[in-house]
Amino acid sequence: MLTKAKIKYINALSLKKNRTQDSIFIAEGIKTMEEILNSDFSVKEIYCTKEVFNYFSTLIKKETLLVEVSENELEKISLLKTPQKVLALVEQKKAHLVLTDLENKLNLFLDDINDPGNMGTILRIAAWFGIENIICSNDCVDVYNPKVVQATMGAIAGKNIVYVDKTDFFKKVKTETKLPIFGTFLDGSTIYDEVLAKSGIIVLGSEAHGISPEIETFITKKLYIPSFATQMQGVESLNVAVAAAIVCSEFRRR
Repeated sequence: MLTKAKIKYINALSLKKNRTQDSIFIAEGIKTMEEILNSDFSVKEIYCTKEVFNYFSTLIKKETLLVEVSENELEKISLLKTPQKVLALVEQKKAHLVLTDLENKLNLFLDDINDPGNMGTILRIAAWFGIENIICSNDCVDVYNPKVVQATMGAIAGKNIVYVDKTDFFKKVKTETKLPIFGTFLDGSTIYDEVLAKSGIIVLGSEAHGISPEIETFITKKLYIPSFATQMQGVESLNVAVAAAIVCSEFRRR
């Protein structure tokens, strides 16, 4: 049975300051929890309905607290409109970044991505294309935001996600590595015609403003995803997550 204090505590984790203070985040849903339990995340507590209790009892480690709750209790702690049978409290990973870890790999840099759905989808895309390192500017949405975690469908597992001062980061990349830096721009070269590198950093700009001017100065190669729409179709730009999928696919296809 859930106490009022525990319900209040879990609900408070919807706020970033509380998640950061305790280094804990909320994960919900069977698929998400399967992925997280199969990763290097440390799962502290799991609350689930009787329907899936026995299943999760076979997946957890000894140190994980597993509690059976009623559907009514789950509704009180869930941040979803329709609770998905299981909710867990998971320890956040300690972020780390060593520039040499980026070499000989394809990496993503997210420049002020604010929408939780886009952030979560980009993490899923990164997982699909085998991209491990996700570097985020400090103004990006928190990856442990419950909406982001939900949108990843478990793809948050197995990722090295760090937040950095973007100008300082790219200064170090330029002076300490030979990594090429790619970004999409309206005045770039058509991505379908370019010879693309097997390693480097792909920059994805914000939903509203694209790649920021301070980062643009560091870009090695400007790329452009051409539109095949007519003017009458009124398509002005691509969603950043859609653009991420196209760009990542092209890099991996080569």
